[in-house]
Amino acid sequence: MSHIHFIGSGQMSEAMIRAIIKHKTASASDITAYDIRPEREKELHDNYGITAFAKPKKNIETLQKADIVVIGVRPQDDLKAVTADIAQNAKEKALIVSIVAGVTLAQFEGLLGKERAIARIIPNTLTDTGLGYSGVVINNQADKALTEKFVSGFGKCLFLEESLIDIFTGFGVCGPNYVYYFIEALVDAGVLAGLPRDIAWKTTMENLVGSVKMLEISGKHPRQLLDINNSPAGVGMNSLFALNQSDFTAGLQKSVLAAVKRTTELGQKKD
Repeated sequence: MSHIHFIGSGQMSEAMIRAIIKHKTASASDITAYDIRPEREKELHDNYGITAFAKPKKNIETLQKADIVVIGVRPQDDLKAVTADIAQNAKEKALIVSIVAGVTLAQFEGLLGKERAIARIIPNTLTDTGLGYSGVVINNQADKALTEKFVSGFGKCLFLEESLIDIFTGFGVCGPNYVYYFIEALVDAGVLAGLPRDIAWKTTMENLVGSVKMLEISGKHPRQLLDINNSPAGVGMNSLFALNQSDFTAGLQKSVLAAVKRTTELGQKKD
């Protein structure tokens, strides 16, 4: 892929860099990173072989060559200064990618200029797996194919209307949280019932992967598979009866709505 330059190398940027190199959508020699923390130069170079630096002058020089510029700073950082450097120095046709939470395309067009190609990406945290959808919004100037190719380095690309980004963040990007929590609870349930933890863990993981595969292979709705798996007055049906008496479904739905609400609040604070 073209030269990719990251401004800011926090956890998400680093995860993207690691995945892009692992999945060979770009080589280490094609990636550079600027971070105000001097120690990141050595860390990023030693871990991934990329060129990293902490000098603002070097950042300006690199911006003039980069084909894709990733804004990976925190929402509370000086975004105006970062975007001013990009607006003044980035190549005219460079794709500007933002992973900054709560900052809209319109706001970036105001900072960078409406003629700039801009993509707003909410990355999924499953970067190392190559799985998981990242939510993507692009303006009219951005190349859809190039954007999708870039995102494919750290997962799957899902183009959205910008009005859906906050909902997608609370549901899709936070999605692994719900799955991890469920796995932990199910393993603990096996231990509570008397299984050794290692057996409960292996069984839970195999059931999780196998159930997803079964849904894919069969093309059936989860309810159809539940009906197949539960005989009248059987063990499975009794377990579902007990689960239905809990707040499992409502609790999960409330957690998604809470995540969406918080995402929206953060965006409003940025306004």
